[in-house]
Amino acid sequence: MNATMKGVGDVAYKAFTAGLGAATIYLAVTFSINVYRGLSWHTSQSKIEKDKSLE
Repeated sequence: MNATMKGVGDVAYKAFTAGLGAATIYLAVTFSINVYRGLSWHTSQSKIEKDKSLE
């Protein structure tokens, strides 16, 4: 019985660790996308302001 419980614990630990890894990768990707979108937005806003000041 002890060996079975150890096996269940190992599987649970591996599943938990895999979930944390997947969550970390997801958050890193979405963070990178949001940084890119924010920089793109900021650049376009700067261009609009620059164009307005030239008028």
